[in-house]
Amino acid sequence: MQRFKLATLLALFSILISYSQQPQKPNATEIYEAVQKLNVLGSVLYVAAHPDDENTRLISYMSNHVKARTAYLSITRGDGGQNLIGPEIRALLGVIRTQELLAARRVDGGEQRFTRANDFGYSKHPDETFAIWDKEKVLGDVIWAIRQFKPDVIINRFDHRTPGTTHGHHTGSAMLSMEAFDLVNDKNSYPNQLEYVDTWQPKRLFYNTSWWRYGSQENFDKIDKSNMLGFDVGVYYPLKGMSNNEIASLASSQHLCQGFGRLSTRGSQEEYIEFLKGESPENKDDVFSGIDISWNRIKGGKAIGDILYKVEQNFNFRNPSAHLNDLMKAYALLQNIEDKHWRTIKTKELQNIIKACLGLYLEVSANTPTTSAGSDITLNFETLNRSNTSVNLVSYKVSSENNSVEKNQVLVSNKKETFKQDITLPKNIKTTTPYWLEEKGSLGMYKVDDQTLIGNPETPRELSVDFNLSINNRPITITKNVVYRYSKPDKGELYRPFEIIPEVSVSISDKVFIFENDKQKDIEVTVKAGRDNIEGAISLEHPKDWNVYPAQQKITLANKGETQTLVFTVIPPKFQSEGTLVPKVSVNGNTYSKELIEIDYSHIPFQTVLLPSENKIVRLDIQKRGENIGYIEGAGDVVPESLQQIGYNVIKVKPEDITAENLARFDAVVVGIRAYNIVDELKFKQDILFDFVEKGGNMIVQYNTSRGVKVDNIAPYPLNLSRDRVTDEYADVRILNPEHELLNFPNKITSKDFDGWTQERGLYFPNEWSKEFTPLISMNDKGESPKEGSLLVAKHGKGHYIYTGLSFFREFPAGVSGAYRLFSNMLSIGKENINLKKKLTD
Repeated sequence: MQRFKLATLLALFSILISYSQQPQKPNATEIYEAVQKLNVLGSVLYVAAHPDDENTRLISYMSNHVKARTAYLSITRGDGGQNLIGPEIRALLGVIRTQELLAARRVDGGEQRFTRANDFGYSKHPDETFAIWDKEKVLGDVIWAIRQFKPDVIINRFDHRTPGTTHGHHTGSAMLSMEAFDLVNDKNSYPNQLEYVDTWQPKRLFYNTSWWRYGSQENFDKIDKSNMLGFDVGVYYPLKGMSNNEIASLASSQHLCQGFGRLSTRGSQEEYIEFLKGESPENKDDVFSGIDISWNRIKGGKAIGDILYKVEQNFNFRNPSAHLNDLMKAYALLQNIEDKHWRTIKTKELQNIIKACLGLYLEVSANTPTTSAGSDITLNFETLNRSNTSVNLVSYKVSSENNSVEKNQVLVSNKKETFKQDITLPKNIKTTTPYWLEEKGSLGMYKVDDQTLIGNPETPRELSVDFNLSINNRPITITKNVVYRYSKPDKGELYRPFEIIPEVSVSISDKVFIFENDKQKDIEVTVKAGRDNIEGAISLEHPKDWNVYPAQQKITLANKGETQTLVFTVIPPKFQSEGTLVPKVSVNGNTYSKELIEIDYSHIPFQTVLLPSENKIVRLDIQKRGENIGYIEGAGDVVPESLQQIGYNVIKVKPEDITAENLARFDAVVVGIRAYNIVDELKFKQDILFDFVEKGGNMIVQYNTSRGVKVDNIAPYPLNLSRDRVTDEYADVRILNPEHELLNFPNKITSKDFDGWTQERGLYFPNEWSKEFTPLISMNDKGESPKEGSLLVAKHGKGHYIYTGLSFFREFPAGVSGAYRLFSNMLSIGKENINLKKKLTD
């Protein structure tokens, strides 16, 4: 059912999504709206912490109703969240959420910016947040974003005055914005930025408040709102056939990996912003009150405005090309404007309008979706002028080539012109990958040294084409990125970005290999060719106390895209040890050790990511009992694969297959993270699961959020979930019941087993439970009371029910030894003689 809902939601957005990946083809109404926006010279910057924090209602209102240039500054890329649509977490999840933000902005009309801050996970206080983020750098990135974007108005999503009451990232984002507001116009603050941008002073700063800030709508209705501005963001747009809040719903529903797909809303809806700093607006209905946002705000702008306002007032919906002469006059005047900021922004906007009025189609498609440096490719050009205006293709220039190609070709109305060019890519052309992942960062920060890249949502494309045109005898240059166009019989015409990949990439089958004893394992390494005719050798770099055989193997790949899988035998040491395996591929004197990861979801453009191919190897001191484990999937994790690593036979059980007969073959059943939040069918299966426990099975339930639980009884005995969590992965762990079976069999568990945990200890712990449950450990973040609900066990009939909020789903992929040992005990509880019984039965 969950997959059906997701498929249905993806289908609903398919038209919008495919449009976002194909060349834009604005209709007359969209051209008119672009002209309206062209005539507004005002900017709004919305600031929050994560993807999906943004208020799409307000962003859409500012962009589509006020017609202001509007951007969302997300401090992070959301790497610390969960993924409801696939296995990607951490850095790869950040790539997906970045693209979902861009998809949302394509819907609501905004732009997108970031800082280098890494979403390291939940934080309870901004002090903790800033201790992990490099506050000085993140503040500098916020100042950089403001100096680049030059907003007249800044709106914070969160309240800077309430530290400790919500996510530390949330409050931290508002605190950074408040501080940046006072520093952004100071030339002594981050002076290195002034090589690229000027100082700037926004006019005013607001906080996007609401009734929830005051506890209830009733309380909010009673407060003095004289310091607030209010907007009805439910305004209807006849030209779009939708209301603003419908657009906002579509925008926020782009955050599919976070489960934000939702029904659209309509009708009047009030939104409030509280004035915090700067010049207070006199008109409480106008966020730009007292700010000139017309063409008159820039020197030389009046003459441009005189032309463009008339175009807007007399817009010809039947024949937008009738305005081309005026648009080209305005374009020529715009190139002489001294204000570089507005000249750059409005030139791009005006170019798009001119191109749309012409019905001008310009496309450059490569003959392959990927290629490597130094390779030959063919570029296929298509040009088409669908107006009666005189257009001449004077020349074009491919970004990788030194010289322009002269064409002097008249683009006759509605006559398609096609041509080709074969090029050889430079050997030093950069590979396509998210720029913030090119170098290894820290827990709290991405490492980006190029100031001009900081904050950009994506890496600039390496291959583009400048089309030098003459329109009504006036010069104009339009730049297009090279794409790859193809078709599928069941989908029709499709587009994807053109990618530069390395000539060789390499990956190992699993990110973590757990050795439960000193027996050797065969590990598969796959080499993939990025071009034809690859010959070289591969070896595995490994810790000194481990052995790998053979030391080196030859690789031969005849065709691009071909893969070769090689098997290395890895021999662990006798005693507990851990380290890293790094494959090294040598080709023509060059060494490659990065994995090429492809992210392919229909709601975002195809993504290529290069990451270091580093794989953890762990020799564990571990014992286990039982053999067969049933796994009920939740929101997505790699727990089943991790348990297989230590020798368990794990079978994934679909909700419809949860029957007493099917469960009888398992020693234990594990329920995946958030399963009770997202799998509707489980409400009908609880009695069967509890009967399985009563008859001698073990049932382990991993964390669920406290809201939106789909079952009446999550456990066979009363158990109340809360929002309690311990976010400090170094927090002390105290053993409450050191003699309890679960902590002693088959592995002795001590506080040392919690060393090396990553991101957090756990989340959404129960805070109340019946006497049948025994809490086993206690922990807490600094300054908080002890939390004892992270691991609870209850005897139920002949078996055991265990509820845990410990973050095993994060620790297993990181190869944390203690997490494996503890989970093995959870699976093994009550199974002291199970292996002996099995031998006697056999």
